[in-house]
Amino acid sequence: MTNKILHINSSGRKEGSLTRQVSEKLVDQFKKDETNVSVVQRDLASGLPFIDEQWINANFTDPEQRNDQQKQALAFSDSLVNELQNADKIIIASPIYNFSVPAVLKAWIDLIARARLTFRYTENGPEGLLQNKTAYLVMASGGVPIESEMDLATKYLKQVMRFIGITDVKVIDATKNDLI
Repeated sequence: MTNKILHINSSGRKEGSLTRQVSEKLVDQFKKDETNVSVVQRDLASGLPFIDEQWINANFTDPEQRNDQQKQALAFSDSLVNELQNADKIIIASPIYNFSVPAVLKAWIDLIARARLTFRYTENGPEGLLQNKTAYLVMASGGVPIESEMDLATKYLKQVMRFIGITDVKVIDATKNDLI
């Protein structure tokens, strides 16, 4: 059985990024400790499309009723959701920019938070559909202590993970981690 890892980098810095360094060491550790590990790398730094009216209309159209243009509008989002659905472990490397996540990571979240695919609405509210996965949040900040009251980014990412059904969430403070 293959252990599938989705490794997401969101730092705008390619060189010298602490979250990139620590998350790569975490991937290397999994490769060393486990057999049959496959890794999908998703680097968000080069940008992602933002959801727009065309995307929203396509997303809220019943999948059986979507025309070719609507299917095309959702194609990239579908591929991101597929990466998540296929992963056993999700590693999200994120710096804290202005108390929150980088805008490109928020764009990724908007593209993967999909009713009927990663969550569904029930009588009791939304229910996440991505079960039996573990998320590792590799966080770094130049001034906001990780998981402090000022750290809105980690709280937000934990909530997003719960929303889509990932309840096993581990936070790694890249500034204190001995992986590097």
